[in-house]
Order: sequence, then structure tokens, then C-alpha cells
Amino acid sequence: MATSGVLPLVINGQDYFPDKTFDVKSPYTDQVIHKCGGASVADAARAVDVAAGSLKSWRKTTPQERRDIFLKAAQLMGSRRDELIKHMADETGAARGWADFNINTTIDIVKDIAGRIPTVEGSFPPTIDRNRSAIVMREPYGVVLSIAPWNAPYILGTRSVAYPIAMGNTVVFKASELCPKTMRAIVDVFHQAGLPNGVLNMIAHDPADAPAITSSLIANPHVKKINFTGSTSVGRIIAKQAGEHLKPAVLELGGKAPAIIWEDADLDLAAKHCALGSFMHSGQVCMCTEKILVHKAVSDVFQQKLAAAVANTFPVDGDAPILINTAAVQKNKQLVSNATERGATILHGNIHTQEISHNRLRPVIVSGVTSEMDIYKTESFGPTVSVIEIESEEEAIHIANDTEYGLTSAIFTEDLRRGLRLAAELETGAVHINSMSVHDETSLPHGGTKSSGYGRFNSSIGLAEWTRTKNITFDQ
Repeated sequence: MATSGVLPLVINGQDYFPDKTFDVKSPYTDQVIHKCGGASVADAARAVDVAAGSLKSWRKTTPQERRDIFLKAAQLMGSRRDELIKHMADETGAARGWADFNINTTIDIVKDIAGRIPTVEGSFPPTIDRNRSAIVMREPYGVVLSIAPWNAPYILGTRSVAYPIAMGNTVVFKASELCPKTMRAIVDVFHQAGLPNGVLNMIAHDPADAPAITSSLIANPHVKKINFTGSTSVGRIIAKQAGEHLKPAVLELGGKAPAIIWEDADLDLAAKHCALGSFMHSGQVCMCTEKILVHKAVSDVFQQKLAAAVANTFPVDGDAPILINTAAVQKNKQLVSNATERGATILHGNIHTQEISHNRLRPVIVSGVTSEMDIYKTESFGPTVSVIEIESEEEAIHIANDTEYGLTSAIFTEDLRRGLRLAAELETGAVHINSMSVHDETSLPHGGTKSSGYGRFNSSIGLAEWTRTKNITFDQ
């Protein structure tokens, strides 16, 4: 996969070695594990040109031809599981369980897409003139710019390229500089499955070059649509530049997922799901629970059960979980410190524990959080969660919606009518009743509201994002 110790980019199905390189470090050791080719603006333009050149033939492939490539890719991901997991662990510090979940979900995504490809169809609607007919066709946009992050690289990377490709688009895949080998493996799997050269091209670059390269790609006239998964701050920049060029985009951005625990909830179930939903992959998932709103009548009992569930699920023995870098640890420690300085208490965890490296932090539950504290509104994207007491549905809805984000949420109650009533008021793209806020299912459209983005991945709705309609009328 690499020559002279440098991980190459992929342009036109071939290894491509740009003049520049950058270092990729392991979160385990904070040491360089390999170098990756760093694309320039010219290299990015080359990838777009190749994608544009491949579009003419790829868009004419049959749904069955594309389906078969996807089915083969799913099979290859399963057979190459150990290799793929090693890439993800080396570059992102992922535990085996999280890496397995990534592979399993990715295989489901690819299979689901394969099954849906032949079902996409146009229509033959009536017109106002009885002597005239019309066809509404669905056609690909063209070259798509796909940008995915490091935290769930196989899920987020694969969906960013697979949905556009399935609908006849070609792709320039801008991989995360934190895990280029992991994302390159996605490209390699699809090529091994029979994807023609030039349909899927991958670049990566030095972080310092991100603004220039991203701007050039969005401005490139061959690029017709963009999808970006990542932080809200970067998503705003992407959206602004896409808007300036009148190009549509699909954005899945940050989150501040609330979980509402009503007084009639199964508290053991709620505690278990809030523990998992808050601290899965060290909280480095955009859907992770960040605010737990618990009814005052059961608050004390629930908080005890929550602390016990976290202790059982994430035991204190052994090394602390790994975060992507030291900055992520420091951000979460600062949020906790700010909260305690303003009156909050620590229900579980200790930010002052000395770990074996600066990239590690154990789960922390902060109780008594109020709106004056930074942790109330700031996305922690790490192993910290807030607990806030509520007494009424109106209060729960207000606090849950009192955030710029709106990706996902959870409600725990034995009264389905109440659950549905609350769900209707929550400003999120998904609400999960009696289940954790982290939920990714290929048959359900996935995306957010407000500053969590717009557009949808997954399901037939996710496929439809990558086709546009064309009306053709003709006289009989």
C-alpha cells in the first residue's frame, strides 16, 4: 500500500505520491506511525479532473452492475476485518469493540445500499395537455466532494462516498489527516470489488493546507455537490462557501444530545443506556448523550444507578480510555472545572487522576449543572455528561431544546403517549424512546436540525440526496 514509507493518495485507481508529506501520530503513544502524502491545490484539482472524466461512463452503468460491486465490497470488508480494525486502532486509538461496531455497521450500510440501487426510479406523470407526455428522470449530480472525520471512520467515510457512487456520481474523497490509512482502505475495498478507476479518488493533506484545498475543491466547476461530516464550526465555513457557489450540500455536524428521564421510567434501563450513550468511544460520537434531564422525584435514585452503571460498564481498573489527542482531554477537564467552580458537583470520576498518558480520561458525571456553566451548551465530544433536574414536561422540553444543536435525543418513560408527546416537541433529527441517543440504522434517514446540519444519509432518502430530477416533455 505504501512506497518509501509514505502512504500514497489514490487518483485514477493508482497510487499517487505528491511532493509534500505529513506525519500521522498514534493516540496510544503520541509518536509518528507513518507519513502520508500531502495533497496540494494542484493535486486536488487533478483528482477532480479524473473524477469528471470518469463520470461519463460511470453514470451509464446499470443499477445491477453497481449493485454487484457493492455486494462484493461488503463481502470483502468482512474478510479483511482484522486488517481494517488494525488501521483504525493504530490511527484513532479505537478499542476493539468500537472498531468491530464500525465494521459491522459499515457492512450493513453497503448491503443496504446495494439492495436499494435497483429500486430508484423516475415517474411518468400526466400533463395538462392530453397530447403531451412527460418523463421525470433521476440523474446523478456529477462530481461529489466527500469529507469525513476520524471518530467513526469506516461508517462515516463509507457512507460519504457510497451513497453518491451508488447513484452514478463520481467522488473526490477528502480523508481525515488523522486516519488516512483507515480511509484509504475503504477506497481499496471498492477497487478490489471492481469499482472502475477514477470513480473514487482519495486525497489527504497537511492540516495547515485545509483552508486552501477545501476552498479550491468547493469552487471547482466540476464539483456539483458536497457532503461533510464534522464539527459545526467547520460546517459553517463549508456551507458558506458552497452557498457562494450555489452548490447544494449535505451536512452532519455537532450535537448536544439530551436524554429525558421521567419519573415513571425504568431507571435501571435508563441508567444502562445513558451510561453507554454518554461514554461510548469515550464520548467521541456526535450522537452521544451530553445532557441528562432527570425528574426530581427520581433524581437521587437514578443518579446512584447511573454512577453504578458507568462503574460497571467502564471499570476503573486498568488503563483509562484513549481520546484522539491531548487537546480533547484538556477541553473536557476545563468544562468540568468551570462547572464545579460555579457550583456543580462530581457524581462520578476525577479529572485530576494521573493517567499513563495525556490522551486518556475516564468517564465523568457532573451533577447540578445550570445554564451559567460552559458545559451546559458546549459540545464536549468527550467522556463528560451533565445531570440536570426537571419537574415538568415544559421544563424538560425547554432545557432539551436550549442548545444550538439538534442531532439526536432520548426519552425514558413507561407512558408511550408521554414519550410521543415529548418527542414531537424536541428539535432533533431523531428521538429514541427507551433507548440511548446513539443509534445508527441503515433503514432510517440520519441527520440533524439547527446547527447539527441539514440533509440526510441512510435509507432511500439518503440515496435520493444524490440524484436530481429532470423533466422531459414530448408530443405524442
